[in-house]
Amino acid sequence: MKAPEFLADLEAMPATLRALADAIDNTVWPVEPGGRIVLTGMGSSWFAADTAARRMRRAGVNVVAELASVEATFPPDPALTIVGITASGTSKETVELLCAHHGTSTTIALTNTSDAALPADATVLMHAGVEVGGVACRSYLHTLVMLLHLQQHLTGTIPDLAEKVKTAAAAATALLDRRADWLPLVETALGGPHGTWLMAPAERMGNALHGALMLREGPRRAADGCETGDWNHVDVYLTKTLDYRALVFTGSRFDADAVQWMRERRSTYVAVGGHLPGAAHELRYPGDDDPMVALLTEALVPELVAAHWWLQSLHQR
Repeated sequence: MKAPEFLADLEAMPATLRALADAIDNTVWPVEPGGRIVLTGMGSSWFAADTAARRMRRAGVNVVAELASVEATFPPDPALTIVGITASGTSKETVELLCAHHGTSTTIALTNTSDAALPADATVLMHAGVEVGGVACRSYLHTLVMLLHLQQHLTGTIPDLAEKVKTAAAAATALLDRRADWLPLVETALGGPHGTWLMAPAERMGNALHGALMLREGPRRAADGCETGDWNHVDVYLTKTLDYRALVFTGSRFDADAVQWMRERRSTYVAVGGHLPGAAHELRYPGDDDPMVALLTEALVPELVAAHWWLQSLHQR
C-alpha cells in the first residue's frame, strides 16, 4: 500500500463516479425478482453488502448479507442467488463460499477485475478502475452503487440512481476542492491520543465501519465504527474514561442521545452532513440533506483524513 497513490485514488473518485453513472444502465443483473439472495464478502465488501441488504429488505427483497468467512449460509438451492463481492477477484473466503454454491445455486461475482477466474455463473463489474494505492476505497463506493442498481433492477424503487450518483460526484468534488479549509480543522479535532470513533445511522452504518477501516489500514491509527443508536448501548462507556474523539455522520433519530452523553463528558466530535450542538466542527457539502447522496459521499471525509495522517507518518520517519 502506498500513501501518495491512495490520495490519488481518492482524487479520481468524482471522475470514476461520473463514468459509472453514465455506464450503469448498461449493467445486466441475471437475477429474477422473488428469489432469495445472499450478498457476501469481506471487509469493505461486507460493509457495503450489509448496507445494501438492509435497504433492499425495506424495498421488499428477500436478501441477507453474510461475511464470507461464515462456516455456512443457506444450503445450496436452485432458488438461491449468491452474490460474491471481491474487488480483486481473489478474496479466499468469498471464492470458497461461491464455490460451495456453484453448480446448484445461482452464483454471481461482483468484481473490479475483468479477467478474474471465479466460480460464478455470471460476472458484474464495479468499474472502479485500478486502485494504485492498494486500498479498497473507490471499489467500496462502486460496490454500493452496483448493489443499489441491483435493488433498482429488482424493485424499480431507485429510478433516479444515475442522477444521485452524479450528485454524489459533484459533492465529492466540492469536498476535495475545499479540503484546505476543512481538513486541518477536522483532523485536529479527531486526532486524540486514544483513537477515533465513527458513528452513522443504521442505513449508512457501512460508512462508519469503512471510514474506521481506512484510519486503521493506512495511518495505522486506533479507530472503530458504530451505529448511532447502538452507540448508546455499546460505546458510550468510553466517553467516561478516554479522550474521546468522534466523527458523526448525522441523520440518525438518535443523534441527540449520543450528543447529550458526549457533551456531558466533554468529548470532542465532528458533525458531517448536518448540525450537532457542541460539535468542534460541522462539515457540510452539496446534497448532504439527501440520504442517498450522503451514503455515496460522506465516507470520503475519513478517507481524506486517513490519507493525510498516512502521509504525515511517512514524513515523520
